[in-house]
Amino acid sequence: MTLLASDTAARRARPAPLWLMGEALRRLDPRSLARNPVMAVVAIGTLVCALYTALTFVRGESGTGFALAVSLILLATLLFANAAEALAESRGKAHAGALRATRGELQARRLTQSGEEMVAAERLRRGDRVRVVAGELIPADGEIVDGAGSINESAVTGESAPVLREAGTDNSGVSAGTKLLSDELVIEVSVDPGESLLDRMIALVEGASRQKTPSELALSVLLSTLTLIFLIVVVTLVPLAQFVGISTSPVMLVALLVCLIPTTIGGLLPAIGIAGMERAMRANLVAKSGKAVEIAGSIDTLLLDKTGTITLGDRRATEFAACHGVDPARLREVAALCSLEDPTPEGRSIVVLARAQGAALVPVEDADVVPFSAASRVSGLDFADGRRWRKGAPNAIARRVQEAGGRLPADYEALVERISRHGATPLAVAEGARLLGVIALADVIKPGIAERFAQLRQMGVKTLMITGDNPITAAAIAAEAGVDDYVAEATPERKLALIREEQAAGRLVAMMGDGTNDAPALAQADLGLAMNSGTQAAREAANMVDLDSDPGKLLSAVEIGKQLLITRGALTTFSLANDVAKYFVILPAIFAASAPALGSLDVLDLHSPQSAVLAAVIFNALVIPALIPFALRGVRVHAASASAMLRRNLLIYGVGGLLLPFPAIKLIDLALGALM
Repeated sequence: MTLLASDTAARRARPAPLWLMGEALRRLDPRSLARNPVMAVVAIGTLVCALYTALTFVRGESGTGFALAVSLILLATLLFANAAEALAESRGKAHAGALRATRGELQARRLTQSGEEMVAAERLRRGDRVRVVAGELIPADGEIVDGAGSINESAVTGESAPVLREAGTDNSGVSAGTKLLSDELVIEVSVDPGESLLDRMIALVEGASRQKTPSELALSVLLSTLTLIFLIVVVTLVPLAQFVGISTSPVMLVALLVCLIPTTIGGLLPAIGIAGMERAMRANLVAKSGKAVEIAGSIDTLLLDKTGTITLGDRRATEFAACHGVDPARLREVAALCSLEDPTPEGRSIVVLARAQGAALVPVEDADVVPFSAASRVSGLDFADGRRWRKGAPNAIARRVQEAGGRLPADYEALVERISRHGATPLAVAEGARLLGVIALADVIKPGIAERFAQLRQMGVKTLMITGDNPITAAAIAAEAGVDDYVAEATPERKLALIREEQAAGRLVAMMGDGTNDAPALAQADLGLAMNSGTQAAREAANMVDLDSDPGKLLSAVEIGKQLLITRGALTTFSLANDVAKYFVILPAIFAASAPALGSLDVLDLHSPQSAVLAAVIFNALVIPALIPFALRGVRVHAASASAMLRRNLLIYGVGGLLLPFPAIKLIDLALGALM
């Protein structure tokens, strides 16, 4: 699945060579170059060489051709680096036009005190309420406050299958640009103009909000430091060259400097970051910053909310298990009447099952509804004559029965355990001080989730399931899903405490969730991934949103994050290894003629000092476009530990970067020697 612009559309939008060249030239603007210190040094060196070329030409001195050749090659190096960044940005811009067109055509039926009015979606503000009827586009991000309907989210997610969104559930969040297929909804707008998911996607794919991540900033500082060190090294070579009788022109020194500083990774670093963001977008992961993508590749612990994340979250009543001596019909009647005003899918399923088993339900008029709360974990009815009917968590119901002076049936715990061991959630029902029985709510594990968790485990990520279920049910679900550990009977406060405990131990924590009760934990986690189908509170608290609402997508987020980090590390290793190799290729060739002792180090036996420098700068320029596909596609990530991946990349890119310059520079030198 893709965003609004499909892979086919993205292929059609590949930049033309003339456009790419124009973008590369436009980025020669000093303000643009200043953001990349390494390439800024290359630009200054290019200018110095160009001025020296003009000076030698005017004076009629020798060496003009060599100086011109070096100037042109350095200019090509700059253009290749700029083209890499432009190419990475263009891949995301293919999505932006269509997304912006979708936003521009949105209209809204805004509700007012006197009725409703048609307004442009851009005029909507947080707190406004709009009415959407079947066939219309949803005008803004928001929360359904009334109604239920089938929504086509393909304009945002690329998924053509409709989804159900309903008020009062964890699936009440809607996004601007999606289409209502059935029924009618009243939506409360939850964002101001420019803050919607659609706006955020446009900003991200256009690169407007992409800032350097902490590790990218640190790497930039390292590259700048290395550039300064090599500048000092090149400057100190001037008196050494004069001592051994070698004349060194400014062009020779600039060429040597450009070959020694990390120009390869300096030129590709912006493209790597932009491409990482674009890969996340193509996976339908909307990251609020580049830092979120980067952190995804470094997480140690993953906390998952069970309902709606590991399971489908649409539990259904499958059995009424009456305690010994209790009429099953009475259990069905009390359970169903307590659920008539319950808006959740579980509550409705209890009513449906009771009616299917023959219960004739007549709404109770002389009773007050007791809504469910996370504190009490029960709901029910309070009658005018003092009767209390309750359904809820087994331990909470058992405690209320005992406090009311009742006794627990002998087979009650066995019923709870039997239902729990089969992976279902038990829901106890009581009539005053009498415990009637247990309802079984079946929860279905999402397909393929165990395999995905196994891959995460291979990558060194610990998975921890959090659920409000009792320990027995939690253990059954955890075993089936394949998570490493679980926490049962967890409250929102407990989720938050768990994240803080993991962070205090020095681990990076990712949290997945979709409900309003998950919002504090999503905000606290280093990486908060919210489901697009979840509540607006969850999406606002998270720093990444999964448009597909697929918990297995976190594996994609981890892979993309690791791919970003590994690609950056691999190409940095390759670039630095290249620099070391070029150092031992160029210096012996330059000094061998005047210092015969260095002749033994000139293992390539290059044609001349000038050809050696030209061959090195040509190789230095060509290696950037050669590595652009790696920067854009990313280095392949294997399901292995971080140390194993590090060893593999050091072997491939470190050794490869060290060895490649020798044959490549020799071949270029042979070609230059034939031309000279």
